[in-house]
Amino acid sequence: MPEGFKKANNRSKLKLMAEEKKRLDVHTTSSNKKGVWGSMEKLLRQFKHLGTVFILFPIIVCYVLSLAFSVLPCVYFLLYLWNLTADSSIIIQGAALSLGIGISFVIFIMGMLLVVPFFNWLLLLPVGKVKPMRVIGYSLDTVPWYYHNAMVQLARYTVLDFLAPTPFLVLFYKLMGMKIGKGVVINSTNISDPALITLEDHVVIGGSATIFAHYGMHGFLIVSQTIIKKGATVGLKASVMGDVIVGENQTVEPGITLLPKTRLPDISRNKK
Repeated sequence: MPEGFKKANNRSKLKLMAEEKKRLDVHTTSSNKKGVWGSMEKLLRQFKHLGTVFILFPIIVCYVLSLAFSVLPCVYFLLYLWNLTADSSIIIQGAALSLGIGISFVIFIMGMLLVVPFFNWLLLLPVGKVKPMRVIGYSLDTVPWYYHNAMVQLARYTVLDFLAPTPFLVLFYKLMGMKIGKGVVINSTNISDPALITLEDHVVIGGSATIFAHYGMHGFLIVSQTIIKKGATVGLKASVMGDVIVGENQTVEPGITLLPKTRLPDISRNKK
């Protein structure tokens, strides 16, 4: 091999090693991005608290607007009842408003099912879709993932528990980007990263099961698809982590945790 070629090859290897070392440094305050995005990422890593507040601001706005738009028809309905019973006795007016509050709660739940996916789409419009990645936590690449899960949690901690295991819960996760086949039953709201989860036909998710498409390792955030194939069942309080494939007709026993990179094989329906 010519000497010049060897030297060039060695230089390339050293450069790759240096880049790899830099990439694997979870405490780095620099960025390999170019231009404005690179500058923004450097600021985020150098001023973590201030950067986090900046990133949180759109989420706070969307939280406020999501709740406001969901409550709005409830307020109009109660005002209508108030005016309708204005000339009635206090007993009739009180009964009408009490009934109205109960009905408004149902209206609020249905409103959140539609409003939250809308603002999830609106938040992701400028930053891009949620996609598989392996990055440092303080990275601009995590912003779509963070926004997406923030909206999921808003719905989860307000209304979703009232809807398990109804088709309305399935509808919500579909609107949030989850790929869901026919005949799927979801009896849990402990679900994150729906945009990267696939539930094929006739999958059953048991009560309080936890499913997500990410995990942390050595200071990195790894986001990878989670796939539960046709006819599989995830038992009560089982956990399915990111980068897991559950094969057809498999059963994840109650309380079991499937760690990243787990692959459960398909099971034939005829196999006993």
